[in-house]
This record gives sequence, structure tokens and C-alpha cells, in this order.
Amino acid sequence: MGAGRDRRDGRTKGRVGRVDVQGTVAAGWEPVRDAFLRNFAQRGERGAAVAVHRDGVKVVDLWAGTKDVDGQDMWSHDTAQVVRSATKGVAAAVPLLLHQRGLLDLDAPVAAYWPDFKAAGKDRVTVRQLLAHRAGVPVLDRPLTLAEATDLPTATAAIAAQAPFWEPGTGHGYHAHTFSWLLSGLVHQVTGRTIGSWVAEEITGPLGLDLWIGLPDAQAHRLGRLGPVEEIDPPGGGALRLRPKRSVSEAYENPDSLTRRAFAAIDPKPDENDPAYRAAELPGSAGVATARALAGFYAATLGPVNGAARLFTPDTLALAGTEESAGPDQVLLVGTRFGPGHMLHGPASPLLGPSSFGHPGRGGSLGFADPDSGIAFGYVTNGMRKTVTADPRAQALVRAVRAAAL
Repeated sequence: MGAGRDRRDGRTKGRVGRVDVQGTVAAGWEPVRDAFLRNFAQRGERGAAVAVHRDGVKVVDLWAGTKDVDGQDMWSHDTAQVVRSATKGVAAAVPLLLHQRGLLDLDAPVAAYWPDFKAAGKDRVTVRQLLAHRAGVPVLDRPLTLAEATDLPTATAAIAAQAPFWEPGTGHGYHAHTFSWLLSGLVHQVTGRTIGSWVAEEITGPLGLDLWIGLPDAQAHRLGRLGPVEEIDPPGGGALRLRPKRSVSEAYENPDSLTRRAFAAIDPKPDENDPAYRAAELPGSAGVATARALAGFYAATLGPVNGAARLFTPDTLALAGTEESAGPDQVLLVGTRFGPGHMLHGPASPLLGPSSFGHPGRGGSLGFADPDSGIAFGYVTNGMRKTVTADPRAQALVRAVRAAAL
């Protein structure tokens, strides 16, 4: 394995076997490039990209491998991928920005904006509780087909009618798929727009980011194919090892558990490589992004990026990292922490440090901001592992960022 860097312009190139790493690394950030190389050499990475901003300046922008997990075409500068639940972190900015603009009261009942939502004992569920996975509706009595899940009136009517599985506000549990319909319904009621169009018009368009909730047909050629990869970790490599307890493993296997049902709220399981899925406005699971765009989005929550004004005021930035849920998660069955929409740093989902907020995508992808250090991070992969909140490849990169920055 070898890698070199041209100190005149920061361009870097490394090789692991047949894998060439392309992109740029600023001086002092070489540990991130080295960790990225090791992911290909030692952790079974097939195609991926990573980007890091510090104080609004891009310091890492790397990509390597193949565009498709099972193909030969090379990952290019503008390759994008479905980022699964890392989409939630982008979508969570929408209600925070609506609150920032005085259009949404986080402590008001959801039913004040969405009258149908008060059905079945949900009349006192607040917007804040909905965002923090405390609404008690992580599953539906009847799963939705993909056609139903992507039809806004059908999906939002289903979640509005659903009775909660615990008393809202008394505990939390990850709303893996239903977060899509909760957020879509709320945003549509407040703005009259779909969440995908709101993100495009108010966030990604002004910032010039290659990130979509609802992929336009004109961008479909840029996407690679997702697929499973072998679970490989180097001996003594320092990877985070969260071996599930027997109870957790059993919950994923039990078709009647909240855990299994939460991840099966769309049934049959959708093909994430299907153009119809990629075009769907599912803010909990189907966003498409480059690593550069994920990092750019989180950088914009911290300060100005690409000539555009910062997204979050200081008060909203503080709100994003405020703990609203912590402790045993009734769906994931491990301890999780959530703010009003974002996942927060903790043992089950380590980010950079105590101030970090963001969201992982099941199987790999990760994006977050760390206000204390001014760091914004984005990682995208086409190789899906079984991890839910702490992928070893992403964690290796986070450790390298920490070593370079702190």
C-alpha cells in the first residue's frame, strides 16, 4: 500500500491493490486518507467517498473503488448513492428551520398543524416528541406497499390513524420508516410543499449540493448500485465492536417484535436500486447524496458555505444538539440519544464528540456536524454491512478525523 500527496494543490492519490484513491487532502489531514485506504485493504470496502469541512473550508474530499458494489465502472467525482437513514439528518433540518422562521412551535401539539393526527390517542403528541422518536408509532398495524409508502396522502393518512404502541412522551424508540411519513405529513401541513421540494428549494439548491430527497430523472445516471459486503474487520484494528446481545439478535429475527416490524413497515422490502425507490420522497430512508454534499450540508449548519448564508442561527444550532431522548430504545434495544430530529453522540452511535449531531444510515453512510471543533463530516458507501448505527468503516474515519483535528 502506498499513497502520495502533491503539496502544491493538496491532490492525493493512493493505491491498495487495484484501488486508486482520488481527491484532495489538506496538509495535516493525511490520517483520514490513510484510514480511507485501510478500509479498502482491510475492511472489505468496495466503493466509497468521504469529505470533511473545518470552519467552512473543505479539508478532505476523497473517493475510490467502483461505482456499483458488484460492478467494474469506477467511482467518479460526482458519484452519488442512496444514504438510507443518513437522510433523516438532512430532513430533520426542515422543522428546525421552520421553527427558526417562526412557522412551527416545537411544543405545540402536532394536531394543531395536522388535525387528523390526533386520532387514536395522539392528540397531545408534541412536535418535539415526534422529532425525538417519542410519538410511539414506530410501526403500522398493516405495513405499506412501496406504492402506498410513496403516495403522500395514503402514507400520511395511515400514520395519522395509527394508535401508539406506548404512551407518547413516556419513552422513545427509533421510528425507522415511519419517521418518513411523520415528517412528510407535518411539513406538508405547515408549508403546503413536499419535504423533498422544500429541501431542494430552501437548502440544497441555494447551497449547490448534490443531495436529493426524491432523485430527479436527470441525475439518475450518477447513482451506483448498493449491495451487501462481507463483514471484515482487521484483528486489533480498533474498530468499534458492538456485538448485539442475544435479546437484540432475537428481536431482529422475531417477526412480531417492534424491532423487526419497524424495519419492515414497507413490505415487500423495497429494492433500493429501483429507480422508483430512488425517486421517492422518503425522508427517513431514501435520500441520495455525495459525501461532499453531506459534509457540505452539515458545514452549512455551522457557518457560511459556498457563498450562502449559514442555515442555523446560534439558537437553532444549540437546539439541534439538545438531548430530548436518552436511554433504552424500545426499537433498537440499545441506549440511544436523540435531539429534536438528529441522533446525538453516544456509545451506540459515536460521532466526534459531546456537541456532535447528525445521523448514520443503516449499513454504512454517516453525516454529522460538531460545533465544538467546527467539523462537518460525510461518508457514503455502496457496500452495505449489517450495522445499524456504528459502521466500522465510518468509525475508522471518524477516529482519523479526531486524530487530525483535536
